[in-house]
Amino acid sequence: MFTAIENGDVTEASRLSRGSRDPVLRMMWNGLNHQHASLQGALQVAAGIEIKRAGRFLVVMDTLVTLAPLLGLLGTITGLIRSFSFLGNEELAVQAVTGGIAEALIATACGLGIAIFALIPFNFFTSRVSNLEFELQTAATNLEVMLGSQTAARELDFAAQAPSSGKGSSI
Repeated sequence: MFTAIENGDVTEASRLSRGSRDPVLRMMWNGLNHQHASLQGALQVAAGIEIKRAGRFLVVMDTLVTLAPLLGLLGTITGLIRSFSFLGNEELAVQAVTGGIAEALIATACGLGIAIFALIPFNFFTSRVSNLEFELQTAATNLEVMLGSQTAARELDFAAQAPSSGKGSSI
């Protein structure tokens, strides 16, 4: 696609990127097909859409990582409350207290386990979205520079081909 743009064939570059599954190419296609209004604006909107699409499940994973230890703490507190409610009763209170403490520790372990195992893929996918954002910015900048240099080259060719007005000095 970049080769087609370097050769000045924007139509071919657009054809190559149309319908792509790659988010960078989709962003560039959007920029190429809306450059008449604002290339930079079209690229920014398309990049925002791609970043949002890539990170759409990160909120769920972030909530899971945050919520699991809190639910474990809630289970710990309810288990301890149940344990202490048996204190002062008959001699069976020791078994009831230890059962409540076991319940509290199981809840804590489950909450921490879920958070730990969810944190690894969450960080992995967050890193991938961050890398995608960098790739989108780099590709957008490259596209802007390449199209800008083509526009400047066309303007120079046009100025060189324009007839002189005759107002210049003759030596």
